[in-house]
Amino acid sequence: MSLKNKVLFITGASRGIGLAIALKAAKDGAKIAVAAKTVTAHEKLPGTIHSAVDEIKAAGGEAVAIQCDVRDEEQIKAAIAKTVETFGGIDIIVNNAGAIQLTDTENTDMKRFDLMQSVNARAVYMTVKHALPHLKVSANPHILNLSPPLNLDADWFAPHLAYTLSKYGMSMCTLGMAREFRSHGIGVNSLWPETAIDTSAIRNILGDVKESFAAARTPDIVADAAYWIFTQPSKNCTGNFFIDSVVLKGTGVKDLSKYNVHPKVAPLPDFFLGKPPKQMPVKKPAKKPAE
Repeated sequence: MSLKNKVLFITGASRGIGLAIALKAAKDGAKIAVAAKTVTAHEKLPGTIHSAVDEIKAAGGEAVAIQCDVRDEEQIKAAIAKTVETFGGIDIIVNNAGAIQLTDTENTDMKRFDLMQSVNARAVYMTVKHALPHLKVSANPHILNLSPPLNLDADWFAPHLAYTLSKYGMSMCTLGMAREFRSHGIGVNSLWPETAIDTSAIRNILGDVKESFAAARTPDIVADAAYWIFTQPSKNCTGNFFIDSVVLKGTGVKDLSKYNVHPKVAPLPDFFLGKPPKQMPVKKPAKKPAE
């Protein structure tokens, strides 16, 4: 199955994992709505909705740049309407936009708490709600949430409760929506990386901990796994909490080293899958959320 002429609506697609997923789909000739906030380049967060569109077109796809704050319902509704107006429908929703701050309860102010709940869990629910009429008439509709498998061990909550709540909120949407939309043949899944992924947002969180960048994989591994999910029959591929490396190994990929940032450095397990640290090396929170 190819993604040629399939319409993808990807939040936070101006950089990182969102852009990697868009570029992978573009190679098939997909049509992509780049729904993100950034319109002006920033030295710490390179990439804009316009530069992303240029890259997608260069890769062989079609694209439209839509400035969109996923916290704003009217902007989400307008972005979906613009996508349908431009491309005639929506086949795939990728809920990739995210906000992250790895602090404990005492060191998380409520403004940041609200930001993470809004950009992560609430945005998933709201985006799917307004895209649902279009997904229902798609030939092979998929919803993909970039969120971890659910694990109620308290160790996953204690170091960064606010962030975990917001990401698990996304995963609970996967759980509930997969069952809710089953009769419509809509595939709803989560995808999460096995290891650290080298993105601008994570670099800003970790600051000068350069070893963490080398001990990571590129966003391409997540994109390749997402592509496999999108090319499966949606009615038979739903309710899963996929891990990128497991997906690719299941397709016959034996050597994942091509995704390593540094060829001689083994990537570290993602902190939702490895042993949770007592404290993360975190810089002072940025004023604006990463997309």
